[in-house]
Amino acid sequence: MTKLAIMGAMEEEITPLLENFTDINKVNYANNTYYECKLGNLNVVIAYSKIGKVFSTLTASTMIQKFSCDTLLFSGVAGGVNPDLQIGDLIVANKLSQHDLDITAFGHPHGFVPGGEVYVDTDENLKNIALEVAKENDVKIIEGIIATGDQFVCDEKRKEFISTTFNADALEMEGASVAVVCDALNVPCLILRAISDTADMDAGFNFEEFLEASAKNSANFLMKVIDKIK
Repeated sequence: MTKLAIMGAMEEEITPLLENFTDINKVNYANNTYYECKLGNLNVVIAYSKIGKVFSTLTASTMIQKFSCDTLLFSGVAGGVNPDLQIGDLIVANKLSQHDLDITAFGHPHGFVPGGEVYVDTDENLKNIALEVAKENDVKIIEGIIATGDQFVCDEKRKEFISTTFNADALEMEGASVAVVCDALNVPCLILRAISDTADMDAGFNFEEFLEASAKNSANFLMKVIDKIK
């Protein structure tokens, strides 16, 4: 039987997910809280990692190795750099890169370390389920490349660099590290993001204003994906 891990980076990203469950068992482990619950006969563990690659790596590893989850879904928000993406739109990653990983001084491309790859793929089957759900529900979604790094990117030159170097459609701070863990441990993963800000936002943009709405958009769609997985 599948045991499903559902991750977000921030509390705002898992709160709308938890609203779909009752009879939740809280487990405190490794300075975090994990929520064990059920959806029908499906066993589920939900957690938010805290922001960044280190925390998301720890949380993904814990969900797989301590809680024995065999499938991982990530729901959250991202910044759009593809001009076709608007606030609230969804993107499902077909592959991810680490835009802040840089040993180019040794002749390697951006995002690469020996023994690794510039890009890590996500699970084809889970991605196709997400695309199928979007089609069935007439939801706008794109399949694309997500670039991950330990920085909230505001600088337009940096956004342009990441976009052109990695052909990235969206930016966030956890997806690639989660995908690396899942790839190494042979666990299928889906990285789903709703756009909370875009490259053409003006200086008066307030991220907090759009975080909650976009997080709910991603969570609501993910629950439809989970229904399909069941």
